[in-house]
Order: sequence, then structure tokens, then C-alpha cells
Amino acid sequence: VDLIEIVGYEASIAGGQPGDEIGLWVALTKALKLIKDVPIVASGASATGRQLAAAIAMGAVGITMATRFLATKEAPIQMAIKEKLVEADERSTTIVLGTLSNATRVFKNKIADEIRAIEHDPDFDGDFRAIAPLANGKRTKKMWHQTGDWNGAMWSCGQSVGLIDDIPSCAQLLDRIVSDAEKRLNACANVVISSKL
Repeated sequence: VDLIEIVGYEASIAGGQPGDEIGLWVALTKALKLIKDVPIVASGASATGRQLAAAIAMGAVGITMATRFLATKEAPIQMAIKEKLVEADERSTTIVLGTLSNATRVFKNKIADEIRAIEHDPDFDGDFRAIAPLANGKRTKKMWHQTGDWNGAMWSCGQSVGLIDDIPSCAQLLDRIVSDAEKRLNACANVVISSKL
């Protein structure tokens, strides 16, 4: 095993089944305590240098990002979706497919609301076929590449959407994140003082 990715509930993966709703702070802390010989990468609503610095300070070797890269110049999706990501906040996501033990965090929109309504209908018997037309990947692909209608498909989106405020190039984004993390980690050294006890 080369590395282990620890994923918090704030991520677009969001845990697989009821009871797995554990945030990154707790999951990462526990993993770092239990796993000693394998590098750990933190995942879950990561989008900033602050978060990279925090993960490193905790003992992780880095972070993974997904949602944040959607709002970059190189992301091969329609500009209308990128602009919607900039407008969104951290409350712009919801969980779907949890009743099927396949929970995923998605952008909160009309389709996500329809899926949730089906899942929470007392007559829903857990048959995915009732949801399949709404969760169809072809529908999402059409949204990404043709229509740009952010409201027209189910699409994965972590709570880091609330940290997106621009559409930089990937190089600009990574340079900014690394620079900010370095600055914050260096500043941390200045707040550590030796006890006089």
C-alpha cells in the first residue's frame, strides 16, 4: 500500500451507508493515531492552503481535491457550471442514495430534490430503477459538456464549494494553495513557545 486516503463526510463521497457520517477532523485524527507505516492523505471539502497546512500539521502528507478543480480554467465543463460553483456556498450540497447504502454528496438542485423525494417516499422499496433515470450518467455528461444546466442532472459536489470564489488556472490554484500553506506552517512555528514550568 503506497498511501491511504481518509475521506470525511463533507466530501462528495460522503460515506457509503447510514452510520458513516464522520467528518474529516475526527476520521483523520483517528487514522493518524492508528496507522503508522503508510502515508495518509486527507480528503473532504479541501480547497485552500489553510486546509493543506492543517492536514500537514496533523500528520497527513497532503490533501486531495475534487470539487475545487471543477472551477478552474482547464476543467472540461461548461462555464455556466463553473460560475454557479463560484456563486454557491457551503450549504449548496445534499446527500442522495443513502437509503441504498451508497450515499453521495451532490450539488443541491432540482434533480437532487427529486431523488431525495423518491428515497423518502414511504412507498419507496429501495429499487434503484425508480431513481435511475434521474441519476443517469448520460444526463450528467450532457450537462457538463453541452447544456451547462446545473439544475438538470445529479452531480457530485463536496462542501468545499463554499470556499470557491474564482476560476483560476490549475497552476494558479496550486501555486496559491502551496504558498498559503507554507506561510501558515511557518507562522505556526512562531506561536509555539516553551513552557517555563
